[in-house]
Amino acid sequence: MSKENEHSPDVPANSVADSVSASAPQSAAGTRNFEALRERTRGARAEQLLKFAAEEFAGKVVFATSLSAEDQIITDIIARNRLEIPIITLDTGRLFEETYQLLAETEKFFGLRIRVFSPDTRELEAMVSEHGINLFRESIELRRLCCRVRKINPLRRALRGNELWICGQRREQSVTRAQIDELEEDPANAMLKLNPLAAWSAQSVRSYVALRGLPYNRLHDVGFPSIGCACCTRAVRWTEDVRAGRWWWEPAEKRECGLHGRNVHS
Repeated sequence: MSKENEHSPDVPANSVADSVSASAPQSAAGTRNFEALRERTRGARAEQLLKFAAEEFAGKVVFATSLSAEDQIITDIIARNRLEIPIITLDTGRLFEETYQLLAETEKFFGLRIRVFSPDTRELEAMVSEHGINLFRESIELRRLCCRVRKINPLRRALRGNELWICGQRREQSVTRAQIDELEEDPANAMLKLNPLAAWSAQSVRSYVALRGLPYNRLHDVGFPSIGCACCTRAVRWTEDVRAGRWWWEPAEKRECGLHGRNVHS
């Protein structure tokens, strides 16, 4: 048994690549293939899902890492299996210093280069000139504007030309993510999204990271289970859910940046 399987949820072990049609859907929405793909990928193990992604969406898949503990696991699986899945990350310009340190440590640990996407300079300067440097505290609308300029638009550039993107969402993380599937439609980007760790628990994540000695953000050790921009993230109490420290001044159902638009309650 692989180390990944020792600490992943107890789900069927049949290979997704063996059970799913080799023809990938041409778009994220409105295809008969999507429902079949979703049913056949639901509940499969993370390693199987990532191998499936690399094989069935070859040249059309990308992994967007935030360097979270979940994303470090996905990077580990990609690296160990030498999967042809490019890895990108977003530098908003307002990340914690610990996150930048982790980016360098991660590249060295895995022996790979993670492509960094940053906000468009003119768009960023225009936003700050009009609304101020800390506009995100003024209203939900302005906070979403800040996220759009610093995160969503760079991500869209990173996703361009692909049909599937991979991220580390888990159902247990928050009320906005409780209903996610392993494979989902992403209409905003006209593509599909894969959540290989959707069914994992926080304990499964911690156990895997410890077992394999993966680099992780040291802020996790001081009460930061979910880490984004330094200005919009605080430590949480043990009684709170893991994303309670993100945009904590907003209602819980609004606390998404927009990268995962289907999770947000309008």
